[in-house]
Amino acid sequence: MSGLQTHDLPSTLRLTKAPTDQGPTAAETKPKKKICCACPDTKKLRDECIVEHGESACSKWIEAHRLCLRSEGFNV
Repeated sequence: MSGLQTHDLPSTLRLTKAPTDQGPTAAETKPKKKICCACPDTKKLRDECIVEHGESACSKWIEAHRLCLRSEGFNV
C-alpha cells in the first residue's frame, strides 16, 4: 500500500465537484407526482374525446394534456 499517491486525491475531488451556478438540479426538476396522477382534468377530457371521436379528431385535447404534463415536470 505504500505505492499509493495521496497527493492526487485533491485534484480528483476538484474535478468531480459540480459548479454551483448551473441552474436547477435534477431534484428540483423531478416531477412530484406519477404521470398517471398528474393533470386529471385534461386527461379526462382527452380520454373522453378519443373514445367518442377517435384520436385524429382530438389533437386539441391531446396537446392540452401534454402541455399540462410538461408544466408538472414531465418530458413528453
